[in-house]
Amino acid sequence: MPLTPAQIVAELDKYIIGQKDAKRAVANALRNRYRRSMLPQEVRDEITPKNIIMKGPTGVGKTEIARRLAKLVGAPFVKVEATKYTEVGYVGRDVESMVRDLVAVSIRMVMEQRQADVEKKATELVEKRLVDAIVNEKKKLAVDTSLEVLRAQSEEEYRSGKLDNMMIELETNEPAIKGMAIPMGGMGGDMGGMGIDLGNIFNDIMGSMPNMPKKKKNRHITVEAARKELIAEESERLIDKEDVHQEGIRLAEQQGIIFIDEIDKIASKGGGGGSGPEVSREGVQRDILPIVEGSTVITKYGSIKTDYILFIAAGAFHISRVQDLIPELQGRFPIRVELENLGKEEFFKILTQPENAVTKQYTELLKVDNVHLTFDKEALRMVAEIAEQENETSENLGARRLHNIMEILLDDISYNACGAEKKTIKIDKAFVKDNMASLIKKTDLRKYVL
Repeated sequence: MPLTPAQIVAELDKYIIGQKDAKRAVANALRNRYRRSMLPQEVRDEITPKNIIMKGPTGVGKTEIARRLAKLVGAPFVKVEATKYTEVGYVGRDVESMVRDLVAVSIRMVMEQRQADVEKKATELVEKRLVDAIVNEKKKLAVDTSLEVLRAQSEEEYRSGKLDNMMIELETNEPAIKGMAIPMGGMGGDMGGMGIDLGNIFNDIMGSMPNMPKKKKNRHITVEAARKELIAEESERLIDKEDVHQEGIRLAEQQGIIFIDEIDKIASKGGGGGSGPEVSREGVQRDILPIVEGSTVITKYGSIKTDYILFIAAGAFHISRVQDLIPELQGRFPIRVELENLGKEEFFKILTQPENAVTKQYTELLKVDNVHLTFDKEALRMVAEIAEQENETSENLGARRLHNIMEILLDDISYNACGAEKKTIKIDKAFVKDNMASLIKKTDLRKYVL
């Protein structure tokens, strides 16, 4: 049974502090996908996802919520920046490339799954080939030993890993031809991989001829390196690529999530039209509109319908407002969520509670060099307070400010750690004061600058 909205929020809480409204919105959107999948086909086709706009300053968790959501359910996910796209007819990326990127991610996910499915069979086939090659090498030195004895001995040593560094002579397929790609799209536009690759065309023609033998090449290679190459070769032979492409497109259509960041940067400031950049921004919005509404995009793997892809847009909206987007695009994002600013209490929780807390990351990193870090709670409260003050007196970076402060705080420890001896270092309030003195002084002075 798929996760309920409450369970989804509980999973997101493990990595993201606060932002309950945003978590509830994406949890409901995800659950609605499951509900839709359980309906009859004629009803299912009429139900489309309710896209979401997240409004909030940088570093409050907009991207992380969407990324964790996709990872939670194994959905194809791409993050794109609205500012990277240009209106059709201008040099730059066209908006359809975001869909092609999603399809590429989806196909890679399906391919990885299929490779895992055939790994056992591929490994067995590879073992037979490698043991044959090992026996041939050993036979040159042990002329009087029977093949049965050599084979039994080689199989045992191969499985135990004792022969990983042994050099063998092996016949492998020559690598595919890498040809020149001819871009399409005109005006220098980027078509997101929709160019003509002459190498791929030639390889496809050669591969489609059943009686055309593949070129072989004798190589001297270690057993370990040969195993990796041969497993990839055997897996490719066992997997139906056309089926992978079709399944990848289906997965992208039904489960795909596209996160459009910085959408506020393409809103016309103050609403209305204008000239120059304002016209270009509105042009990008109008190009995004049919993708979000539902259209068919041609990719090199086949065509994909965007009707059931979930779009999550995000932006700070400091200068422009959500209402400054063209009305048609606003209507395609019916769910609007405002994310809250983070203060010292949230920063303290971010440092202590999530499974991927930055303090835990540094602790694990420095363990490699035999340095064991312990963090005092009062010290972390002070770090949280410094982060809040820095965000108030300079640019508001949200939780990203903590990474900046932790780098300054642990700079000497990271530099001097060499693994020569085991150390235990306690990060207490006095340690923070000593190592952050210059930053604290700057922060205090900025309070009085008009």
